[in-house]
Amino acid sequence: MTDPTPEWQRRFRAPIIGFPTWSRNAPNRIVYVSSESGIYQLHSWDLDSGERRQITHEPIGLVSGQVSADGTWVLWHRDTTGSESGEWVAAPFSGGAPEPLADGLPTGWDEGMAPGLERSVAVISNEAGFGLYVIDRSGSARQIAASADSLLLGGADATIRGGTELAGLSADETLVAVEHGEHGDLIHPALRILDARSGATIADLRDVGGSLTAAAWSPVAGDSRLAIGHERRGEHTPAVWDPVGGQLRDLNLPSEHHTEVADWWPDASALLLVELDGGRHRLHRFDLAAGTITTLETKPGSVSGARVRPDGSVWYRLQDGERPGVLLEVGRDQPILDAGPAPAGRPFIPWSFPNPHGQTVTGWRIEPEGKAPYPTLVHVHGGPTSVDLDRWAPDLQAYVDAGFQVVLVNYRGSIGFGAEWRDTLIGNIGWPEIEDINAGVDDLLARGLADPARLAIAGWSWGGYLTLLMHGMHPDRFVAGVAGVPVGDYALGYEDLSPLLQAYDRALLGGTPAEVPELMAERSPISYVDNVKAPILFLAGEADSRCPIRQVMVYVDRLRARNHPHELYLFPTGHAPFQIEERINQTGMVLDFLARHVPGIRVPA
Repeated sequence: MTDPTPEWQRRFRAPIIGFPTWSRNAPNRIVYVSSESGIYQLHSWDLDSGERRQITHEPIGLVSGQVSADGTWVLWHRDTTGSESGEWVAAPFSGGAPEPLADGLPTGWDEGMAPGLERSVAVISNEAGFGLYVIDRSGSARQIAASADSLLLGGADATIRGGTELAGLSADETLVAVEHGEHGDLIHPALRILDARSGATIADLRDVGGSLTAAAWSPVAGDSRLAIGHERRGEHTPAVWDPVGGQLRDLNLPSEHHTEVADWWPDASALLLVELDGGRHRLHRFDLAAGTITTLETKPGSVSGARVRPDGSVWYRLQDGERPGVLLEVGRDQPILDAGPAPAGRPFIPWSFPNPHGQTVTGWRIEPEGKAPYPTLVHVHGGPTSVDLDRWAPDLQAYVDAGFQVVLVNYRGSIGFGAEWRDTLIGNIGWPEIEDINAGVDDLLARGLADPARLAIAGWSWGGYLTLLMHGMHPDRFVAGVAGVPVGDYALGYEDLSPLLQAYDRALLGGTPAEVPELMAERSPISYVDNVKAPILFLAGEADSRCPIRQVMVYVDRLRARNHPHELYLFPTGHAPFQIEERINQTGMVLDFLARHVPGIRVPA
């Protein structure tokens, strides 16, 4: 029997399987995130027995977790409201009730956890600042370092899954890597290596004006080499640093693309590299002794995780616009873990165009059925230090089903195009992105691909900020807008941010909003709210600590005061819902809103 449910809803309900994590000490005890229960939850997977089971039952869901170093516990940061502030808990790998992970570990925002056999380390931020804690075998935590500016455990900001499990704590558990912004610039963090027992500084590394990040410690006990990322050639590329011996080796790569270290081979002879090129990834093996690089055979798409197994095989998670993510092994076609079939999406078509400065901006187009010129939805990514990849996106495909050409713009500020491109926004937010988005729309109009009378814009988070700024600065360009968890009043929002995001904003703006009042007056959407002409739909989380609700409501109230057409939907959690039915509900609201305001758009049945 044919399923009568609309395809766009079936895409959402097709389970998502995240890239798994495991301890090098117990590699057959695996933890991964899945949405198969209808809410993103953690699951355990015992490779020896083949048994898989759901471990967490968090009402609001969660999208990350870890396994203890001995493989007997599943660890996660429990957030019961969606604010992302909470406590670390643990439950047996075989299932059972969770309990607090450690005595003396405070509640707050998770800035990285690395489990170990003798000791584990974690960074927590809260109103008191940032603290690095060591947890001993007895389950007691004590603070060994602190910062009032910003502190992240090594790997906490990695875009390729592996993160703090590999980069936080050395193999012999004596060294801790942290990324910090004590020099006042979190966008260009420095590295510090600490003694994991005392907190004493072992080594510091800083590139003024460049970012340094920790990627993965050597897996061999006693080998103090740390794979890192740097920007000395203008783009994020790998190096190997020995903070004990003092040596730093830059890796000679054939390309200048954004490249991250995902892992080491078990004998520390080679590194697994993930290269980003044009919104898709390639995997490479870099042999350290020979200094040679070998490209691994993978399918095309974007990679959200990759690691080397104990036998030297490579697992990676691949997705693209047409298919959801699947766990694969290099050299094998059969998936290791597959969530099941989903209605296919339409392909992401590479797109590029010049901006007014003669720079090439890249992005993607997803075409609907029918012929151009299409009604067009510009979907603006968040971050701003993020990037639109060729990825599985049920929401974007739903808008295509509705009749939209959906376009994505990797505006200045996006990552993957060099540090200079990313850093364009420092002290200069809002305007470069708006300029690039408008250049993209002009390109589509000139090519006859977009209908000028049927243009809409939507974005979440920083994309919501840009959506509101666009409507205020260019009120005649778009006939409708969707602002998801947006920034409407930048200065007011800063007051309610998490400590890490406050540090990020200070680096981005060049100071607090109060210290740069002219920039705030120019670049905050609320300065232009009275210019807005098009109807706007707002979606906002009541517990959001990234784009806090108070500043959203101040902006909405300004529209309400002049009876401007707008709609508001508040949901009770944080920055993004992890419940599948809530995601379907919100996408349905967006579809209904756009169908009422953009001619030719329909809610797909």
